[in-house]
Amino acid sequence: MTDLSSIRPEVALDAPLRLGESAIWHEDEHRLYFTDIEGQTLRRYDPATGVDEIVFSGETVADVTIQADGSLLLFQAAGRISQLVDGQTVPIRPDIAEDHATRFNDVFADPEGRVYCGTMPGGDRSGHLYRLDRDGSLTVMIEDAGVSNGMGITTDFRHFYHTDTTRRTITRYPYDRATGALGPGEAVVRIGPDSEDQPDGMTLDADDCIWSASYGGGRITRYGADGTPMGHVDFPARKMTSVAFGGVGLTTAFATSAEGPGRPGTGPLAGSLFRFTPGVRGRLPFRSRILLGG
Repeated sequence: MTDLSSIRPEVALDAPLRLGESAIWHEDEHRLYFTDIEGQTLRRYDPATGVDEIVFSGETVADVTIQADGSLLLFQAAGRISQLVDGQTVPIRPDIAEDHATRFNDVFADPEGRVYCGTMPGGDRSGHLYRLDRDGSLTVMIEDAGVSNGMGITTDFRHFYHTDTTRRTITRYPYDRATGALGPGEAVVRIGPDSEDQPDGMTLDADDCIWSASYGGGRITRYGADGTPMGHVDFPARKMTSVAFGGVGLTTAFATSAEGPGRPGTGPLAGSLFRFTPGVRGRLPFRSRILLGG
């Protein structure tokens, strides 16, 4: 594997975004989708041509999953979930009554097509982690999830990772593929309160190592499955928010960042979309199957 400290990320797109987030690779299209949450845009980037398109705008989109039919599910404010088909939205759930003061944050489809969807705190309500089942029903998985963030499932489908930015932890849970249930969790990554690193979005590579974006530390860190640090890539943007593998052979890592406008102390290229070649392969995202049947 490449010495991560020697990598100099390339700017794929210097937008700059207010809150770039939620990168996900769409293999059918060979394009990367990502959001600007505060800019209320969903974007699509073609690494072969460098073309960046806005595919949806005017409403908050916190994160997306790719459905089995290639369409997108949008996870929005107040618990709203919509399907995006040919530029038009079809409501899946209009809201979550308890979450009207907040929005979804990171979401993750599992191998059975369910979606684990986390929310931000709102008012006196902590962020929650829900499981959206294929029939559209919601189950609370973690009531006090802090700032619920990046997630992943190991290649043997036995463990589920969940990031809590508030507690600066990445926790590993036993995962039951048949039911979607989670067992008792164990924090495998703990970041001290004096560090600038706040774990944000994450992904797993083909070796089940964790790649975690640091919101505040200007880096993406690779951890072993047990949480052992294995090196990091530095960026000219302090607030890194998500990371996803894509491109030919899933050998390119794409990373989003935040607070581009004016770039007030957040780095000379804050808000950019970056890419780099880490020397390892990633994995395709699982696809959701919400209300698709089959």
